[in-house]
Amino acid sequence: MRLPRRGNTADLAGGVGLGAWAAFAVLALVVVGDGAPLSVDSTLLSWSVGHRPEVAVAVARGLTATGTGAFPYLFVVVAGLVVGRTARQRVVAAALCVTCLAAGQMVRYGVLELIARPRPPREDWLTHASRWSFPSGHATTSALAAGLVIVAIAVRAPRGRTAICLVVGCWGALVGLTRVYLGVHWFTDVIGGWLFAVGWLGVCLCAAARWLPARLVTGLTAAAGGPAHERSHSA
Repeated sequence: MRLPRRGNTADLAGGVGLGAWAAFAVLALVVVGDGAPLSVDSTLLSWSVGHRPEVAVAVARGLTATGTGAFPYLFVVVAGLVVGRTARQRVVAAALCVTCLAAGQMVRYGVLELIARPRPPREDWLTHASRWSFPSGHATTSALAAGLVIVAIAVRAPRGRTAICLVVGCWGALVGLTRVYLGVHWFTDVIGGWLFAVGWLGVCLCAAARWLPARLVTGLTAAAGGPAHERSHSA
């Protein structure tokens, strides 16, 4: 399999990122509006409040806990260690993944304060929450972590990668949905978090493809070409 050229990779990642940012900006303007929750927000919150058996709540609380704190950073460090071929590449890749996640969180905090959207009514909460509502921090963080892990898996291309990527993607999506189920976010907060994550990840991948040293990029992506790629270089 032939690897895409760096310029093509950068263009694709940048295009996806800009598209996600544009959608995020439109959604932000919609949710700011007159300050009232959208119809879909009210409907899904009402459904969540009316469907809360103890087991489901316990599972949701456990799952939502993995979307913040040390867990996402642990996941992206593992992604960096997986994608590197040498000790140096693993350290660099892990550092880049952590930087992407941490910087994304800092930018999100700024957007959060700028938009200042109130959360759902406190009486509907089943877990702790703080600050403003849009975009959801758990949804953003888990989606970013999942995206970085999926990129690492795609680069390494192990057997069963499709199933692994599906599991990781489902984890990222479910963490966001638990925020609605537990009553601390509107559904559009979660959508906003997902769009923000895609936009930020696209920007980071575009920057990495354009500005990282060619030797490092080649080393990190060498396995994606497999034996055919190696033969094409040796021919």
